[in-house]
Amino acid sequence: MSRLPEHLDIHLIRILYLLLCEKNVSRVALKLNQPQPSISASLRKLRELTGDPLLVRGGRGMVPTQHGESLLIPAKRILDETESLFSPKTAFVPQEEARTFHIAAPDYMNTQFFTEVIARVRRESPKSRLVIHALGPDADYVRLLSDGELDLVVANWDEPPHHLHISKLFDDPIVCLMRANSAYARRTPTDGMTIEDYLTLPHAAPALILPGYHGNIDAFLEQQNMERNIVVESAHFRMLPYIVAQTDLVLTAGQQFASFYENLLGLKSYKVPVKFPPLRFYQLWHERAHHATEHKWLRAQISTAARLLAK
Repeated sequence: MSRLPEHLDIHLIRILYLLLCEKNVSRVALKLNQPQPSISASLRKLRELTGDPLLVRGGRGMVPTQHGESLLIPAKRILDETESLFSPKTAFVPQEEARTFHIAAPDYMNTQFFTEVIARVRRESPKSRLVIHALGPDADYVRLLSDGELDLVVANWDEPPHHLHISKLFDDPIVCLMRANSAYARRTPTDGMTIEDYLTLPHAAPALILPGYHGNIDAFLEQQNMERNIVVESAHFRMLPYIVAQTDLVLTAGQQFASFYENLLGLKSYKVPVKFPPLRFYQLWHERAHHATEHKWLRAQISTAARLLAK
C-alpha cells in the first residue's frame, strides 16, 4: 500500500531539494520568502514521509544523511519535469526541427497533389518525415486520429464526422477516361458524348474504397433514374487507368486524377454529359492536434498545395 499522502504538494518537493542543497533551514526560508517555522514544519513532514532524518548536525552545521543525499537528483528531476510539463509550448521551427507526420489518403488522390505536398515539406522542413497511409474501407480513421496514430486525413466525403475539424481543399470535376485509340474515341469528338453513350459504354469502376466515395457516381445516377454499364470492379483504384489503357472500358474519375493518366498512358478524357456534382476534397483532423504549432504548419502546407493545384 502506498505511503504517499493523498495530495502531495510539489512545493514540498521544492523544499526538500532546497534543504538538501542549502543544508540550512533559515536560508531556505529566505529563498522562498516563508517564515522559518513553516520550513521547519515541512522538514518534519518530509522526515515522516521518508522515514529518515534527511538532515543531521555535522561539524559545521547541518549535513544530508546518506538517504537524503540519494534524494537530491530525483527531486531535481521531478522539479525539472514539472516545469517542462507546464511551461508554454514553443512554436515549431520547420527548418531546424524534425517531426514525423502521418497522413492518410485514399489511392484515388491525385499524384501531383502529394508530389507538391512532399516537395514543400522537404523544402521547408528538411529534417522532418512524411508517412502516407492507405485509407481503405476498413480503416477506422476516426479512432486513428483520436489516438494520435494519424495526424491528418485527406479525402472526400458527403458528410464528414461532425466532431472533427475540417478544411476544404478543392473541388474536382468528374470526367470519364478511355483509351485514345479505342473505336469510340476515334469517331467521337471530346465534347460529343451523349448520355446514352455514357450509360451504355462498358465501365470499369472502383469497388468500395471509402464510405461516401463509391456512392458518389452511382447514387447520383440512381436519383436520376439512370444506371451505367459496369463490367469490371476493382478495389485498387490506381489499377483502373492501366486496365482502361489496354481495353475498351471507360473510367469515371476526378479531372485531376484523369489528367495525370491521360498524359502518362495516352488516354482521352471526356466531359461527362451527366451533371455530376464535383468531388469535394477536405483535410480532417482531431481536436488533440488542433493547437499544436507543427500540425498547424502541416495543414498550411496541405492547403497551399491544394491552392496551387487549383490554379
